Amino acid sequence: MYDQPRPNRATPAMTFDQMLEHVRYEGAHPTRERAAEAVHHVLAALGRQITGDERVDLAQALPVEAALTLTAQIPDTQQLTGWGFVKDLAERTGTTPAVARWNTGAVLAVVTRLAGPDLLTRILRRLPDGYALLFGQAELRQPQVRAAAA
Repeated sequence: MYDQPRPNRATPAMTFDQMLEHVRYEGAHPTRERAAEAVHHVLAALGRQITGDERVDLAQALPVEAALTLTAQIPDTQQLTGWGFVKDLAERTGTTPAVARWNTGAVLAVVTRLAGPDLLTRILRRLPDGYALLFGQAELRQPQVRAAAA
């Protein structure tokens, strides 16, 4: 019974310090402290939006410190659109929507690399419209079937 392999947590592709350096570079933040602040705020906001297996798998792909920020949040009962996410982040952090969007882009660019394409696709399928652009992806919409005019 014990001779069967047990799934173990994959080691994240980068340390938290490396993640902060990437975010600092992506967001042109002057200090690591500013990058850490952006990481904390954006991942906390994302943690309020993502649920289920995608939340668990994303947490496993992140460095431990980042995963704790993501998973410490209780998911909201109503998901926000991508623009709603940015506006909510701006309100919670006391910044402008432009600054919130900039920080979101910098953090989620690094999260995109850590998550990989398969997990990112799963995450985007579970989120409302507008998140693909926040993750630096094209916003592709499914063609909607129009009801025949009576």
